Amino acid sequence: MKTLLLTAFCTTALLALPAIAQDQPTDALVPPTSASDYTATQLAQVIGGDWRPTDQRARDTYRHPKETLTFFELRPDQTVIEITPGGGWYAQILAPLLRDNGHYIAAEKQPSADSEARDDDSALRKLFLAHPAQFGKAAIVAFDPKAPVLGPAGSADRVLTFRNVHNWAMDGTAPAMFKAFYTVLKPGGVLGVVDHRADAGATLDEVKRSGYLPVDYVIKLATDAGFVLDGRSEINANPKDDHDHPEGVWTLPPTLALGDKDKDKYLAIGESDRMTLRFVKPEAPAHAASSP
Repeated sequence: MKTLLLTAFCTTALLALPAIAQDQPTDALVPPTSASDYTATQLAQVIGGDWRPTDQRARDTYRHPKETLTFFELRPDQTVIEITPGGGWYAQILAPLLRDNGHYIAAEKQPSADSEARDDDSALRKLFLAHPAQFGKAAIVAFDPKAPVLGPAGSADRVLTFRNVHNWAMDGTAPAMFKAFYTVLKPGGVLGVVDHRADAGATLDEVKRSGYLPVDYVIKLATDAGFVLDGRSEINANPKDDHDHPEGVWTLPPTLALGDKDKDKYLAIGESDRMTLRFVKPEAPAHAASSP
């Protein structure tokens, strides 16, 4: 059955390539022969899209979008919820990728929550309006961070969050967010997490104000919510980052919280060292062992 579904998806995909490929030379692409080939082709196209500003494309060298989304087993026919996408760095890739065969949903904090939420909402809506060909089918949903609901239960194939867990760790909403991820995902669905990684052995209290997080803490948040850890990747590791900076992760680019002070030093380090974790919602709840 799995083989038949995969074949059907590939056949449909080949018959109707998204509009982003229409201005490509007819001999520019080799027809995909599998779902993974098709996804790789589409990812390459959207990552190279001219709607992505040059300064944001420059961050690809640190954020590795193609490798990261491949690790999260993303396909263009899925329903994907991105959590608090900010100004839309990943939305510029995800929304066009999912436009024709899937569904991209940006889940934001209610704009009334704080000034940052209002700014992010405004920036994302401006982005979507500026490029209707790429973002015309994207959706935005607002959630209450204290009692988050991200959509109908069991409605999403993927929930992705990039550099957000440290914020929830600081404001105490992390457990509720992970429970909301679990609820909205279908059984077998994937939660993908990227965040700033603390030194091994560091405790949450020691580092949470720095923006860095212990890997074990993030894994516990997910497993406590019901997820199973399915994979770890070093795609977004940065060995130049020693995790010890005056203004935490915000000392490094792109924020550069110290301004021009030691700017060249921090530019040479690059963006932060990051964990990349893949979790799965089990297909069925585990049955408790029967008592003797």
